[in-house]
Amino acid sequence: MANSRFGPQLLSVYRVIIGGLFLCHGAAALFGVLGGNMGTGKAVEVAVWPGWWAALIQFVVGVLVVLGLGTRPAALLGSGSMAYAYFTVHQEHSLLPIQNGGELSVLFCWTLLLLAVTGPGTFAVDTLLARGRARHVVPVTAVRLPTAAAGVPVAAE
Repeated sequence: MANSRFGPQLLSVYRVIIGGLFLCHGAAALFGVLGGNMGTGKAVEVAVWPGWWAALIQFVVGVLVVLGLGTRPAALLGSGSMAYAYFTVHQEHSLLPIQNGGELSVLFCWTLLLLAVTGPGTFAVDTLLARGRARHVVPVTAVRLPTAAAGVPVAAE
């Protein structure tokens, strides 16, 4: 992507789409919208393990990934939660995702891991914050160290 002219911008679009889909899954289970939890039209009961907590993670991670705020840690958390979902819910039915209904868990797991590694792309709150911090950094060359008469730096005590 670094060699692609539009790579960082496309990564941002990719991040927003993936985050939006993850957010929708969380919202469906938490609030009973968009067809509800697993198409039932209902929300998951509050604080029930693991469904409600998984939905909360999906919702919060989805919001953060869409905004590009804390993208790397948020995406890593989402990736780990999908790996957990795959191995504890889906794999007990059979080994392959196509056979056990775990395709979405696997896709979200690897997609979010990719975002955790690559970062948010150009259009993200993280990128804006990094640019703002970069403006306020004092260049190392501008710092003068105290020196002795012979031009040798003075030892710190």
